[in-house]
Amino acid sequence: MHYLNIELNGIDENGEEKKYKLSDFQGRNIIIYFYPQDDTPVCTQQAHDFRDSFEELSKKAVIIGVSKDDIKSHKEFRNRHNLNFIMLSDRENKLKSAFQEHSKYITNLHRGTFILNKTGEIIKYWDKVDADEHIEEIKDFIKNNNTFD
Repeated sequence: MHYLNIELNGIDENGEEKKYKLSDFQGRNIIIYFYPQDDTPVCTQQAHDFRDSFEELSKKAVIIGVSKDDIKSHKEFRNRHNLNFIMLSDRENKLKSAFQEHSKYITNLHRGTFILNKTGEIIKYWDKVDADEHIEEIKDFIKNNNTFD
């Protein structure tokens, strides 16, 4: 699970810059979603869905959004839309490639979500996300999976 130790620049829930590794969150479930670009229509809708569901989801897991955008772009996106979750800048696609490599069936991860359990194992992933329904799919999975009790 080498993806757990890839270090990336990010911003926390308060917009403060930090370096993160997914291993920092061991002992907690993680919802990590990859999206193409800050401030595009579908990516903004998806970010709003995570923002609006943060209170419910954050009781069960850490929420992390990842794109190739730099920290400056993430901060502007966060501020413009009042986002409240961790955002990572994967400029060189290191994390994205590691997840794609680990999930052998994904040949091109454009927009996808992974759920990791408390030990860092991928227990669910979606590689073809319909942004209109995706947040409900995540909530349903969490509600129906005893990992989150």
